[in-house]
Amino acid sequence: MSAVARRSIVALKLPEDGVARFAFQFGLAFAGSILLALSSKVSVMLGPVDLSMQSLTVMLLATAFGFRLGIATVLLYLAEGAMGFPVFQGTPEKGIGLAYMAGPTAGYLVGFVLMAGVMGWAADRGWDRSVLRLAMAGLIGTIVLLGCGYAWLTVLFGHGNAWAWGVGPFILPAILKLGLAAIVPAALWAILSRE
Repeated sequence: MSAVARRSIVALKLPEDGVARFAFQFGLAFAGSILLALSSKVSVMLGPVDLSMQSLTVMLLATAFGFRLGIATVLLYLAEGAMGFPVFQGTPEKGIGLAYMAGPTAGYLVGFVLMAGVMGWAADRGWDRSVLRLAMAGLIGTIVLLGCGYAWLTVLFGHGNAWAWGVGPFILPAILKLGLAAIVPAALWAILSRE
């Protein structure tokens, strides 16, 4: 596989100059953190943890940005939330800052970082050109995300409630989101390969 085929979509457009490259990457991470914040505000109430579009956004950003920039983007988003900016789902109504981050969504916030790592790793290896391979990465990332959320909710509410509130209602939507996250990048690569 060629070096180009092993790079994320964004990596192909990065400037070579060190300062320009860093500025471009920081701009992408900041824009990605804004997209994550916006996606957190689109939600459906399903218990103590609402269903949002964040996991889809994490998968798409990490696939486009690759491993390091994908993780950096999610970490920047978490840092913005820790500083008290209302970037999380349910903020500021349900609290802000570190107090919010230690609540019911804490496991999912950790899971976003790990999910970004899985999807970015897959993109860096060219898996984003194949719907099937990217869907497998998305499935692994989704299992990791739900596992982190479930583990923390179990600590707070017990096993039964954690499953009922934090995993069960999210299975079907998660499958739909990972399907979208697998199709969109592969379609984008198909379009780019024609140019």
